[in-house]
Amino acid sequence: MKLARDVEGMQRLRDGRRVALTIGAFDGIHLGHQALLDALKSAAREQGLLSVVMSFEPTPKEFFSPQDAPARLTNFRERFELLRATGIDVFFCPRFDTAMASISVERFIHELLVDGLGVKHLIIGDDFRFGHRAAGTVDDLKKAATPSDFLVERIDSVVDTGDRVSSTRIRRLLADGSLQSTATLLGRPFSLSGRVIHGQKLGRTLGYPTANIALGRRTSPVSGIFAVRVDGIDEATYDGVASIGTRPTVDGQGVLLEVFVFDYSGDLYGRRLSVTLVSKLRDEVKFDDLDALTEQMNQDAEDARVVLSTGTLQR
Repeated sequence: MKLARDVEGMQRLRDGRRVALTIGAFDGIHLGHQALLDALKSAAREQGLLSVVMSFEPTPKEFFSPQDAPARLTNFRERFELLRATGIDVFFCPRFDTAMASISVERFIHELLVDGLGVKHLIIGDDFRFGHRAAGTVDDLKKAATPSDFLVERIDSVVDTGDRVSSTRIRRLLADGSLQSTATLLGRPFSLSGRVIHGQKLGRTLGYPTANIALGRRTSPVSGIFAVRVDGIDEATYDGVASIGTRPTVDGQGVLLEVFVFDYSGDLYGRRLSVTLVSKLRDEVKFDDLDALTEQMNQDAEDARVVLSTGTLQR
Protein backbone atom coordinates (compact mmCIF):
# COMPACT_ATOMS: atom_id res chain seq x y z
CA MET A 1 0.00 0.00 0.00
CA LYS A 2 1.25 3.46 -0.94
CA LEU A 3 0.75 6.64 1.09
CA ALA A 4 -0.16 10.04 -0.40
CA ARG A 5 -0.34 13.15 1.77
CA ASP A 6 -1.60 15.67 -0.82
CA VAL A 7 -3.49 15.78 -4.13
CA GLU A 8 -0.31 16.12 -6.17
CA GLY A 9 1.11 12.98 -4.57
CA MET A 10 -2.15 11.16 -5.16
CA GLN A 11 -2.16 12.14 -8.83
CA ARG A 12 1.39 10.83 -9.26
CA LEU A 13 0.44 7.51 -7.71
CA ARG A 14 -2.68 6.97 -9.77
CA ASP A 15 -0.93 8.09 -13.02
CA GLY A 16 -4.17 8.81 -14.85
CA ARG A 17 -6.03 5.76 -13.55
CA ARG A 18 -9.54 6.09 -12.15
CA VAL A 19 -10.14 5.08 -8.56
CA ALA A 20 -12.61 3.34 -6.30
CA LEU A 21 -12.71 5.50 -3.19
CA THR A 22 -14.04 5.41 0.35
CA ILE A 23 -13.79 8.27 2.86
CA GLY A 24 -13.89 8.35 6.63
CA ALA A 25 -11.94 8.57 9.87
CA PHE A 26 -11.36 4.79 9.96
CA ASP A 27 -10.34 4.97 13.60
CA GLY A 28 -9.98 1.40 14.82
CA ILE A 29 -10.68 -0.34 11.48
CA HIS A 30 -13.61 -2.11 13.16
CA LEU A 31 -16.17 -4.44 11.56
CA GLY A 32 -18.09 -1.51 10.05
CA HIS A 33 -14.93 -0.15 8.45
CA GLN A 34 -14.02 -3.63 7.25
CA ALA A 35 -17.36 -3.91 5.44
CA LEU A 36 -16.60 -0.67 3.59
CA LEU A 37 -13.12 -1.89 2.71
CA ASP A 38 -14.43 -5.21 1.42
CA ALA A 39 -16.90 -3.39 -0.81
CA LEU A 40 -14.13 -1.06 -1.98
CA LYS A 41 -11.82 -3.91 -2.95
CA SER A 42 -14.61 -5.72 -4.77
CA ALA A 43 -15.52 -2.62 -6.78
CA ALA A 44 -11.88 -1.95 -7.65
CA ARG A 45 -11.28 -5.56 -8.70
CA GLU A 46 -14.43 -5.81 -10.82
CA GLN A 47 -13.85 -2.50 -12.63
CA GLY A 48 -10.06 -2.48 -12.84
CA LEU A 49 -9.76 0.58 -10.57
CA LEU A 50 -7.23 1.68 -7.99
CA SER A 51 -8.57 1.13 -4.46
CA VAL A 52 -8.10 4.26 -2.33
CA VAL A 53 -8.99 5.07 1.29
CA MET A 54 -9.21 8.78 2.10
CA SER A 55 -8.91 10.09 5.62
CA PHE A 56 -7.57 13.21 7.36
CA GLU A 57 -4.76 14.03 9.78
CA PRO A 58 -5.56 15.47 12.24
CA THR A 59 -9.18 14.37 12.35
CA PRO A 60 -11.73 17.17 11.86
CA LYS A 61 -12.82 16.83 15.51
CA GLU A 62 -9.21 17.22 16.64
CA PHE A 63 -8.80 20.28 14.41
CA PHE A 64 -11.92 22.09 15.62
CA SER A 65 -11.81 21.08 19.29
CA PRO A 66 -8.50 19.44 20.23
CA GLN A 67 -9.25 19.41 23.96
CA ASP A 68 -12.61 17.69 23.55
CA ALA A 69 -11.87 15.35 20.65
CA PRO A 70 -12.47 11.66 21.41
CA ALA A 71 -9.47 9.50 22.22
CA ARG A 72 -8.13 7.65 19.21
CA LEU A 73 -8.45 3.89 19.02
CA THR A 74 -5.52 3.84 16.59
CA ASN A 75 -2.72 6.32 16.08
CA PHE A 76 -1.58 7.18 12.55
CA ARG A 77 0.96 4.36 12.26
CA GLU A 78 -1.47 1.74 13.60
CA ARG A 79 -4.18 2.88 11.19
CA PHE A 80 -1.71 2.73 8.30
CA GLU A 81 -0.57 -0.79 9.20
CA LEU A 82 -4.13 -2.09 9.62
CA LEU A 83 -5.15 -0.64 6.27
CA ARG A 84 -2.08 -2.07 4.57
CA ALA A 85 -2.97 -5.52 5.89
CA THR A 86 -6.33 -5.34 4.06
CA GLY A 87 -4.68 -5.07 0.64
CA ILE A 88 -5.79 -1.53 -0.25
CA ASP A 89 -3.71 0.14 -2.99
CA VAL A 90 -3.40 3.70 -1.62
CA PHE A 91 -4.00 5.49 1.67
CA PHE A 92 -4.68 9.15 0.84
CA CYS A 93 -4.38 11.17 4.05
CA PRO A 94 -4.14 14.94 3.47
CA ARG A 95 -3.75 17.42 6.31
CA PHE A 96 -7.00 18.78 7.66
CA ASP A 97 -6.42 22.52 7.94
CA THR A 98 -8.30 25.79 7.57
CA ALA A 99 -8.47 25.45 3.79
CA MET A 100 -9.91 21.94 3.98
CA ALA A 101 -12.33 22.96 6.74
CA SER A 102 -13.74 25.78 4.61
CA ILE A 103 -14.06 23.92 1.29
CA SER A 104 -17.56 24.10 -0.13
CA VAL A 105 -19.63 21.04 -0.96
CA GLU A 106 -19.33 21.76 -4.68
CA ARG A 107 -15.55 22.22 -4.59
CA PHE A 108 -15.11 19.10 -2.49
CA ILE A 109 -16.93 17.06 -5.12
CA HIS A 110 -15.59 18.58 -8.33
CA GLU A 111 -12.11 19.84 -7.46
CA LEU A 112 -11.08 17.19 -4.97
CA LEU A 113 -12.98 14.01 -5.80
CA VAL A 114 -13.42 14.32 -9.56
CA ASP A 115 -10.50 16.41 -10.80
CA GLY A 116 -8.01 15.65 -8.05
CA LEU A 117 -8.62 11.98 -7.31
CA GLY A 118 -10.31 10.76 -10.48
CA VAL A 119 -13.07 8.97 -8.61
CA LYS A 120 -15.07 6.46 -10.62
CA HIS A 121 -16.80 4.55 -7.81
CA LEU A 122 -17.39 6.19 -4.43
CA ILE A 123 -18.37 3.98 -1.49
CA ILE A 124 -19.52 5.69 1.71
CA GLY A 125 -21.09 4.80 5.03
CA ASP A 126 -24.62 5.79 5.94
CA ASP A 127 -23.45 8.59 8.27
CA PHE A 128 -21.01 10.27 5.86
CA ARG A 129 -20.96 14.09 5.78
CA PHE A 130 -18.46 16.41 4.10
CA GLY A 131 -17.57 19.97 3.10
CA HIS A 132 -17.84 23.23 5.03
CA ARG A 133 -19.71 22.71 8.32
CA ALA A 134 -20.29 19.08 7.21
CA ALA A 135 -23.13 20.34 5.02
CA GLY A 136 -22.63 17.76 2.26
CA THR A 137 -24.76 14.61 2.20
CA VAL A 138 -25.12 11.48 0.11
CA ASP A 139 -27.86 13.24 -1.87
CA ASP A 140 -25.39 15.95 -2.92
CA LEU A 141 -23.00 13.26 -4.12
CA LYS A 142 -25.68 11.41 -6.05
CA LYS A 143 -26.84 14.61 -7.76
CA ALA A 144 -23.30 15.28 -8.92
CA ALA A 145 -22.52 11.69 -9.85
CA THR A 146 -24.19 11.35 -13.24
CA PRO A 147 -22.78 14.48 -14.94
CA SER A 148 -19.35 13.83 -13.45
CA ASP A 149 -19.38 10.16 -14.48
CA PHE A 150 -18.97 8.44 -11.13
CA LEU A 151 -21.09 6.05 -9.13
CA VAL A 152 -22.09 6.53 -5.49
CA GLU A 153 -22.70 3.44 -3.37
CA ARG A 154 -23.91 3.74 0.23
CA ILE A 155 -23.15 0.88 2.63
CA ASP A 156 -25.40 0.31 5.64
CA SER A 157 -23.86 0.19 9.09
CA VAL A 158 -22.86 -3.16 10.52
CA VAL A 159 -25.05 -4.09 13.49
CA ASP A 160 -24.00 -6.32 16.37
CA THR A 161 -26.43 -7.39 19.13
CA GLY A 162 -28.91 -4.77 17.96
CA ASP A 163 -26.56 -1.78 17.99
CA ARG A 164 -24.49 -0.11 15.31
CA VAL A 165 -20.78 -0.94 15.32
CA SER A 166 -18.92 2.36 15.72
CA SER A 167 -15.72 3.80 17.15
CA THR A 168 -17.81 5.64 19.76
CA ARG A 169 -19.36 2.39 20.96
CA ILE A 170 -15.92 0.75 21.17
CA ARG A 171 -14.56 3.66 23.24
CA ARG A 172 -17.40 3.18 25.72
CA LEU A 173 -16.62 -0.53 25.99
CA LEU A 174 -12.94 0.17 26.57
CA ALA A 175 -13.79 2.70 29.28
CA ASP A 176 -15.84 -0.02 30.97
CA GLY A 177 -13.01 -2.55 30.68
CA SER A 178 -15.10 -4.78 28.37
CA LEU A 179 -12.20 -6.16 26.35
CA GLN A 180 -14.01 -9.23 25.00
CA SER A 181 -16.86 -7.13 23.57
CA THR A 182 -14.29 -4.70 22.18
CA ALA A 183 -12.48 -7.56 20.44
CA THR A 184 -15.77 -8.75 18.93
CA LEU A 185 -16.48 -5.36 17.35
CA LEU A 186 -12.91 -4.89 16.17
CA GLY A 187 -12.54 -8.40 14.84
CA ARG A 188 -9.30 -8.70 16.87
CA PRO A 189 -8.09 -7.99 20.42
CA PHE A 190 -7.47 -4.35 21.24
CA SER A 191 -3.81 -3.34 21.31
CA LEU A 192 -1.64 -0.26 21.74
CA SER A 193 1.77 0.27 20.20
CA GLY A 194 4.65 2.69 20.36
CA ARG A 195 8.36 3.11 20.83
CA VAL A 196 10.01 2.43 24.18
CA ILE A 197 11.36 5.67 25.68
CA HIS A 198 13.42 6.55 28.73
CA GLY A 199 11.40 7.29 31.86
CA GLN A 200 12.04 7.99 35.52
CA LYS A 201 13.38 4.44 35.97
CA LEU A 202 11.44 4.19 39.23
CA GLY A 203 10.10 0.75 38.37
CA ARG A 204 13.49 -0.92 38.48
CA THR A 205 14.12 0.41 42.00
CA LEU A 206 10.86 -1.26 43.05
CA GLY A 207 11.77 -4.55 41.40
CA TYR A 208 9.64 -3.96 38.29
CA PRO A 209 11.69 -2.50 35.43
CA THR A 210 9.05 -1.35 32.97
CA ALA A 211 9.14 -0.44 29.31
CA ASN A 212 7.68 3.07 28.97
CA ILE A 213 5.87 3.41 25.66
CA ALA A 214 4.94 6.68 23.96
CA LEU A 215 1.40 6.19 22.65
CA GLY A 216 1.30 8.94 20.03
CA ARG A 217 -2.18 10.01 21.12
CA ARG A 218 -3.50 13.15 22.75
CA THR A 219 -5.46 10.96 25.14
CA SER A 220 -5.84 7.22 25.67
CA PRO A 221 -9.18 5.44 25.14
CA VAL A 222 -8.41 3.09 28.01
CA SER A 223 -6.84 3.26 31.47
CA GLY A 224 -6.06 0.93 34.36
CA ILE A 225 -3.96 -2.13 35.06
CA PHE A 226 -4.06 -5.01 32.58
CA ALA A 227 -2.78 -8.50 31.90
CA VAL A 228 -1.16 -8.18 28.48
CA ARG A 229 0.78 -9.92 25.73
CA VAL A 230 3.71 -8.13 24.15
CA ASP A 231 5.05 -8.42 20.59
CA GLY A 232 8.01 -6.72 18.93
CA ILE A 233 10.80 -7.79 21.27
CA ASP A 234 11.89 -10.75 19.11
CA GLU A 235 10.02 -13.55 17.35
CA ALA A 236 8.26 -14.61 20.55
CA THR A 237 5.14 -13.20 22.24
CA TYR A 238 5.71 -12.39 25.92
CA ASP A 239 3.27 -12.20 28.81
CA GLY A 240 3.25 -9.17 31.05
CA VAL A 241 1.35 -6.68 33.16
CA ALA A 242 0.75 -3.10 32.06
CA SER A 243 -0.35 0.20 33.54
CA ILE A 244 -2.04 2.83 31.42
CA GLY A 245 -2.59 6.13 33.19
CA THR A 246 -1.10 9.18 34.83
CA ARG A 247 0.79 7.44 37.70
CA PRO A 248 -0.85 9.50 40.50
CA THR A 249 1.24 7.96 43.30
CA VAL A 250 4.42 9.50 41.82
CA ASP A 251 2.73 12.68 40.47
CA GLY A 252 3.08 11.61 36.84
CA GLN A 253 2.50 14.03 34.00
CA GLY A 254 0.44 12.87 31.03
CA VAL A 255 -0.79 9.41 30.13
CA LEU A 256 1.86 6.71 29.78
CA LEU A 257 1.80 3.01 28.94
CA GLU A 258 4.19 1.08 31.20
CA VAL A 259 4.76 -2.63 30.66
CA PHE A 260 6.54 -5.12 32.87
CA VAL A 261 7.47 -8.04 30.60
CA PHE A 262 7.60 -11.37 32.39
CA ASP A 263 10.74 -13.48 32.04
CA TYR A 264 12.71 -10.96 30.00
CA SER A 265 15.66 -8.85 31.09
CA GLY A 266 17.09 -7.32 27.91
CA ASP A 267 17.32 -3.69 26.81
CA LEU A 268 14.12 -2.53 25.10
CA TYR A 269 14.90 1.17 24.57
CA GLY A 270 14.04 2.30 21.06
CA ARG A 271 12.07 -0.81 20.14
CA ARG A 272 8.54 -0.49 18.81
CA LEU A 273 6.29 -2.79 20.82
CA SER A 274 2.70 -3.88 20.38
CA VAL A 275 0.80 -4.50 23.63
CA THR A 276 -2.40 -6.52 23.44
CA LEU A 277 -4.81 -6.05 26.36
CA VAL A 278 -6.08 -9.44 27.53
CA SER A 279 -7.90 -8.64 30.77
CA LYS A 280 -8.41 -5.60 32.98
CA LEU A 281 -7.24 -6.27 36.54
CA ARG A 282 -8.24 -3.02 38.24
CA ASP A 283 -8.52 0.75 37.91
CA GLU A 284 -5.56 3.03 38.52
CA VAL A 285 -5.49 4.41 42.07
CA LYS A 286 -3.22 6.62 44.17
CA PHE A 287 -1.37 4.86 46.99
CA ASP A 288 -0.17 6.43 50.23
CA ASP A 289 3.47 5.53 49.65
CA LEU A 290 5.84 3.47 47.50
CA ASP A 291 5.66 0.49 49.86
CA ALA A 292 1.93 0.23 49.32
CA LEU A 293 2.43 0.66 45.58
CA THR A 294 5.04 -2.10 45.49
CA GLU A 295 2.77 -4.47 47.40
CA GLN A 296 -0.01 -3.87 44.89
CA MET A 297 2.41 -4.33 41.97
CA ASN A 298 3.33 -7.74 43.40
CA GLN A 299 -0.36 -8.65 43.47
CA ASP A 300 -0.95 -7.29 39.97
CA ALA A 301 1.90 -9.35 38.54
CA GLU A 302 0.60 -12.49 40.25
CA ASP A 303 -2.93 -11.83 39.02
CA ALA A 304 -1.74 -11.23 35.48
CA ARG A 305 0.18 -14.51 35.40
CA VAL A 306 -2.92 -16.38 36.60
CA VAL A 307 -5.20 -14.75 34.02
CA LEU A 308 -2.79 -15.31 31.16
CA SER A 309 -2.26 -18.95 32.05
CA THR A 310 -5.82 -19.95 32.97
CA GLY A 311 -8.04 -17.32 31.37
CA THR A 312 -9.71 -16.45 34.66
CA LEU A 313 -8.86 -14.82 37.96
CA GLN A 314 -10.23 -16.25 41.17
CA ARG A 315 -9.52 -14.78 44.59
